[in-house]
Amino acid sequence: MNKEVVAKRYALALFQIAKEQQLLDQLEEEIRIVQQVFAENKQFVDVLKHPKLAVQKKKALLQEIFSSLSTPLFNTLMILLDRHRIEIVPELTNEFIALANEERGVAEATVYSVRPLTEDEKQALSETFAKKIGKATLRINNVIDPSLIGGVKLRIGHRIYDGSVSGKLERLERQLIG
Repeated sequence: MNKEVVAKRYALALFQIAKEQQLLDQLEEEIRIVQQVFAENKQFVDVLKHPKLAVQKKKALLQEIFSSLSTPLFNTLMILLDRHRIEIVPELTNEFIALANEERGVAEATVYSVRPLTEDEKQALSETFAKKIGKATLRINNVIDPSLIGGVKLRIGHRIYDGSVSGKLERLERQLIG
């Protein structure tokens, strides 16, 4: 079965538990930590997937690293380990965050700018673009990109809104050549 399909099923089950137990905010915060650990520690993931290491040792390792996690999320990781599906954790975390965002009317956005944005600028971007995509608000991740020259480039899902100077120059160049 496809990894994404399996991850969606686990994410949906975890999401429903989070809603029932009113733990959505807590679980989302914890799942972002798990996502970061798995993304930044490839050797850790390799150890968890290694066929010669006993499942009990893998569980002990997870217990040691993720002892502060809430019971539903910790148990989900243990089930994934038992069923040899620990490699779907990145997909599961993405799906869970997407479900939580959908529930709240929030979208994830990456804003590329030449300098760090102030909170007021982030708020203004959030208000403006959230309306355009039919969401209540945007959760903005600011990435510094000096190649933009000026302005901002915003990515929401698969959509890109390019208001950067370099983007305008590229469009102008295409018009002049075309």
